[in-house]
Amino acid sequence: MRFTFQTISLALVSLASIMSSAHAAEHVYSANNVKWKTECSACHLAYPPQLLPAESWRVMMTQLDKHFGADASLDAKTAAEISAFLQANAERNNRATTGKPSLRITETRWFKKEHDEVPARVWSSAAVKQAGNCAACHTQAERGDFSERSLRVPR
Repeated sequence: MRFTFQTISLALVSLASIMSSAHAAEHVYSANNVKWKTECSACHLAYPPQLLPAESWRVMMTQLDKHFGADASLDAKTAAEISAFLQANAERNNRATTGKPSLRITETRWFKKEHDEVPARVWSSAAVKQAGNCAACHTQAERGDFSERSLRVPR
């Protein structure tokens, strides 16, 4: 088989397009549940279930009366639905810290690795305030898009 410059160029353009599309889709989460979105986003971003493993979500949902210093208790039926949704759509690649389940996404190995280049001044800036404020930098976080194409770090 003989390859021409045009054939090789076309193959490289196709490969670049595929790789670009794959990279663009990174960190975009699409799982959705109306009760999860409504209840969790009443106080903060409804964090995608893929950001923590099932065991972390299970533990978190059993401790809603002391949810990071607030009482986020739900009726049993709603809590069961949201818990089942979170666990069914949870992270599957062991992003969590080892040992007991991490309840903070910001404490996972994955989060720390993804954000290791973020200067400390950004986390404490008035626009960000804390590492868990994803929407401060990820402009499409509420849609589940945490990709770099929607990233705007406040100055």
